[in-house]
Amino acid sequence: MPQLVIFGNTQAAVLAHYYFSSDSDYEVSAFAVDEPFITTPTLEGLPVLSVDEAFEKHPPESHHFFVALGYSKMNRLREETCLRIKKAGYKLASYVSSRCTWLSQKPPGENCLILEDNTIQPFSEIGNNITLWSGNHIGHHSVIEDHCFVSSHVVVSGNVNVGHHSFLGVNSSIADGVRIAPFTLLGAGVTMTKDSTEHGVYVPQKAVQLDQKSDHFI
Repeated sequence: MPQLVIFGNTQAAVLAHYYFSSDSDYEVSAFAVDEPFITTPTLEGLPVLSVDEAFEKHPPESHHFFVALGYSKMNRLREETCLRIKKAGYKLASYVSSRCTWLSQKPPGENCLILEDNTIQPFSEIGNNITLWSGNHIGHHSVIEDHCFVSSHVVVSGNVNVGHHSFLGVNSSIADGVRIAPFTLLGAGVTMTKDSTEHGVYVPQKAVQLDQKSDHFI
């Protein structure tokens, strides 16, 4: 198994280092970022290198990369970085937690981070550059297209298609057969029962404070 370089120096990169180091066959060799963003020479006891230095010291013949970035620019920043590193000849690693229930017949794409307590049902498909934070349900015959970020405790029902570059907020849910168009943003707690529109932003109604005190109810 090749060794691994993690792109990033934020908490996302620290978490990626934890998961790859404790629950995969990879050994992490270094972190890499663009030189202007180097703020410390080491992270988690490993060197933080400029990208050019990482390319020189850790060539693609012996190392893979993982891009540990969030959902900035609707996941386009992570996509752009992946493309740049692939152009340099590197393979992009994926992580699937040993505590994930993976029942799909197809493996995930490249540069995926799939954390604990996810349930991936049969006949579902997970594309490239997907983050599935902990505790999600991806229903049967559903597709998560490339460059998406799925927060925690999201329910994607069966026969759903989530378009590329989408963001699904914490506790959002999508009903059976719904199509989420590319670049859709679902806020926390949204329930989608109909198709979204491309670049659409959906938020739930805000909580309303009643005039009564809590003692009135309990």
